[in-house]
Amino acid sequence: MKKTLFFIGLFMALTIGSSFAQKYALIDMEYILEKIPAYESANKQMEALSQQWQGEVDKEVEIVNAMYKKYQADLAFLAGNEKTKRENEIVAKENAIEVLRNQYFGPQGELFKQQEMLIKPIQDNIYEAVKDISIENGYSIVVDRASATSIIFASPGIDISDLVLSRLGY
Repeated sequence: MKKTLFFIGLFMALTIGSSFAQKYALIDMEYILEKIPAYESANKQMEALSQQWQGEVDKEVEIVNAMYKKYQADLAFLAGNEKTKRENEIVAKENAIEVLRNQYFGPQGELFKQQEMLIKPIQDNIYEAVKDISIENGYSIVVDRASATSIIFASPGIDISDLVLSRLGY
């Protein structure tokens, strides 16, 4: 029993001792990104493309809606074959819209590719700067203040966002 208590006490002492030896830092990714002009420019390009592509999708949706309204208006006058043909046309058009949406906004769509091309290099540069600063200053953990919702308070003294920006040349 005494050995068990001794080992538990030793473990707790080592855990507490090692936690005091660690250095922590914070960054505010939103703050950093809004200070980088290339990021703002990339965001504007992506927003413009997104609006353009959404406009194309919306036009196609309007066409389908018009087809459906016409179908409903003509329903009483349609024979079985004509009714099935129009329903199939509407369904085919809806499927084509879904393909178009995925082409632009899907997980491997054009918007994702643009994001990879425009924004990922900026994020990679920030990551490399944070990594270099962390290694130089001996930080064990660097937390993003903007995405860490469980941080209630953090001393401004451990925020290295400005240091990251200066490392990036901003």
